[in-house]
Amino acid sequence: MTESRTKNKGFTLVELMITLAIAAILVGLAAPSFNDLIKDSRLTTQINSLTASLNFARSEAIKRAITVTVCKSDDGEECGGNWNEGWIIYEDINGNGSVDTDDTIIRVNSALTTGNTLVFPSKNRVTYQPDGFAIGYNSTFTICDDRGYTKAKGLVVSNTGRVRIAEQSDLTSCTE
Repeated sequence: MTESRTKNKGFTLVELMITLAIAAILVGLAAPSFNDLIKDSRLTTQINSLTASLNFARSEAIKRAITVTVCKSDDGEECGGNWNEGWIIYEDINGNGSVDTDDTIIRVNSALTTGNTLVFPSKNRVTYQPDGFAIGYNSTFTICDDRGYTKAKGLVVSNTGRVRIAEQSDLTSCTE
């Protein structure tokens, strides 16, 4: 009688351990660059949100034929605090740059996530005239994360009210 031997078609414990060790090394090498990718994506999302808010405020000023202001707000009801704590968009009927009882808040934007900072040097607000112009608010918003100024993203607001993504040379510091 002949004995038939079947050969196992699996991995040995040694082969499995070597494969897991190689996979762990590769994941360890890829994790830092993946972390930067996530941070870049967050900054892009936040700059896009700000762009949408400013474009919305400009279009509302034109549509409603009234002054519309975007200001930093830490409570979502009145102007104050820091830009990274959030901002509000409101009808600024008398154009004084503060929310009065006869002003209507149109939209509230919440604080930036993950501790990022938003800086708009020496400007507490952007006010759009009924023609869409933002005269006197020609400046650059800068959003920074924990990597600092070199990885920051920015947004330039022109006197005509248009916004554009900033070049690195347009950016200001990460602190007010």
